[in-house]
Amino acid sequence: MKILIVSATFVEIKAICDKYQNFQKKDDCLSSLQINGNDTDILVTGIGIGSTAYQMGKIIGRNKYDFAFNFGIAGAFDKKLKIGDVVNAEEDIISELGAENSSSFLKFDELNIGSSSFGKTIWHVKNKFEIYNPVIQKLPAVKSITVNTVHGNNESIKKIVELFNPDIETMEGAVFLHICNAEKIKCAQIRSISNYVEERNTEYWNINLAIEKLNEAAFQILNSL
Repeated sequence: MKILIVSATFVEIKAICDKYQNFQKKDDCLSSLQINGNDTDILVTGIGIGSTAYQMGKIIGRNKYDFAFNFGIAGAFDKKLKIGDVVNAEEDIISELGAENSSSFLKFDELNIGSSSFGKTIWHVKNKFEIYNPVIQKLPAVKSITVNTVHGNNESIKKIVELFNPDIETMEGAVFLHICNAEKIKCAQIRSISNYVEERNTEYWNINLAIEKLNEAAFQILNSL
């Protein structure tokens, strides 16, 4: 099998890489290793929609993958999720894609846009090619939004919850799912909770715990393929 692991930063997946053999750095973004005899590419895209789309577009344009994973951390809207919990984001929305209408916000599907342009636009994405894996199936399935600006204001948080009712937010997930759907690659967006989406206070964040739990789950998933 040929596997692709995508992460915004290397620190989020370093512990995974340390567990396997033959780690080789190819350039600033791309490395490779062997996972149980499977050729695996590690793609570190940088944070955000633009860099993720560019780096994934480059590598998928010249390689064919059987499985792709997006491993990373996330902020949680749903207080039922605990810091360190690992989730499977099966549905994702680029929440800022739309239009302001005075004091209200029009979601993308509420705009008067022709069907041709609408169908080509990345907006609301569901994983069409899920990986049926015993570890993944046990993870909570969640709805995510992908943002350019991480929420940290009570008023904007209230509005986004009313609009989309998301469980978590990330800065890359919808693009990852869209590209995998378009290329018919079996995939999973696996995220661990590092903080709650609330007024920004990093004292309540636990990025180290989130990364630890993320890598534990990733190791189990990769070893059960």
